[in-house]
Amino acid sequence: MNPLVELNLTLILFLPWFAILAVLYWLFPRQPRGPARVLYDLATLALSVGAFLWSVYWAIGNADGGYGRLWPQILATAVGYGVFLAVLAIAFGLRFVLFRGR
Repeated sequence: MNPLVELNLTLILFLPWFAILAVLYWLFPRQPRGPARVLYDLATLALSVGAFLWSVYWAIGNADGGYGRLWPQILATAVGYGVFLAVLAIAFGLRFVLFRGR
C-alpha cells in the first residue's frame, strides 16, 4: 500500500481522539490566557500534529515487512500516537513553567 494512503488512514483513525486531547489541552487551565499563551498553544497543537505526521511517515517507511503486511501500519499508529502524546505532555509541563507567574 502507498505510504501516503496509510498515513491518511492513520490520521483518520486518530482524528477524533486527537480532537478531544487538543480541546482538553486548550481548555485547561483556563487562566491566565493572554496572547502569548494562545500563540504558544496554537504552535504546540500544530507541532504535535506535524510531529505525528512525520513519525507515521517515518515508521511506515522503516517498518520491517517480515512481520506481516499489517506491521507497518501497526507500528506507524503506535509510534505516531506516542509522539503526539509526548509533544503535548512536554508542552503542557513547559507551559506551566512559562506562564505560571502571569
